[in-house]
Amino acid sequence: MPVQDFLNQRAVNVTVDGSYTLPNWYDPQGKLRTFACRTTRVSPFRMIVDVPVVGKVGDRLTSYFRDFGKFEGRISDTMERSFLLELEMSRARREKLSDMLVWLEKKQKDSAIKCVRKHARFVPPNQHSMLTLADGSVHPCFIIDVSPSGVAVSSPVQPPIGMPLAVGACIGRVVRLLPNGIAIKFVELQNSRALERLSVKVAQTELAADASQFDPAATGDFAAV
Repeated sequence: MPVQDFLNQRAVNVTVDGSYTLPNWYDPQGKLRTFACRTTRVSPFRMIVDVPVVGKVGDRLTSYFRDFGKFEGRISDTMERSFLLELEMSRARREKLSDMLVWLEKKQKDSAIKCVRKHARFVPPNQHSMLTLADGSVHPCFIIDVSPSGVAVSSPVQPPIGMPLAVGACIGRVVRLLPNGIAIKFVELQNSRALERLSVKVAQTELAADASQFDPAATGDFAAV
C-alpha cells in the first residue's frame, strides 16, 4: 500500500520506541543487526516507522515495540528515513491492538492526563542526524535519545568503543555498544541550544548516496482495509 493511501485511513498518530531487524544486515559475528526505530502512525493493519536503515519494498522483518510487543511484517512503501510496515498477525491479536490504539487515542485527547516525571534524556523533534567519523566519512543515524552529556544513536555503521566522532555538530566519543546502536559521551556538557545542532538537514542527494553505499546487496473501531 502507498503511504499516501494510509494517511487517509483511520489510524492513531502515536510515538512508541522499538527495534527491528532487516534481512541481509549482519554484524561482524554474523548475527542480524538490530536497529532502533520509532512509530509515528499506527493502525491494526499497518504502521509508519522512523528508522536509520530503510530497507526495500518487499523486505520481511521482525520488530519489537515497548507498548505493543513483537510484530512480523513486510515493507510495502518507503519514504525518506521511514517505511510503511504491513502487520501480519492473528485476528485476536489485531483486535487487541485495535483496543489499545483506541485507549491511546483517548489518552492523548485527555488534557487531565499529564506526565509529571522529568527525564534527563529526551527525544528531539528531528530524530535523524549524521555521524562524522574520525576518517572523515559521514553516515546517517537515528537518535534514540539525548541528554546534555551524551546521545544514543542507531546507524548502519558500528564504530568501536573509544572512537572520536561528531553527531551533527556535537563532538564526542563512543563509550558503549548497545543492542540497537551506540552510546556517545560528549567532550563537554551541551546546553539546549547546542543540542539543537544534533539534528542536521541532509540533502536528498546525500541520502541517495548513503543508501547506495550501505546497501548490502550493492466508533473507535478501525475499519478493515
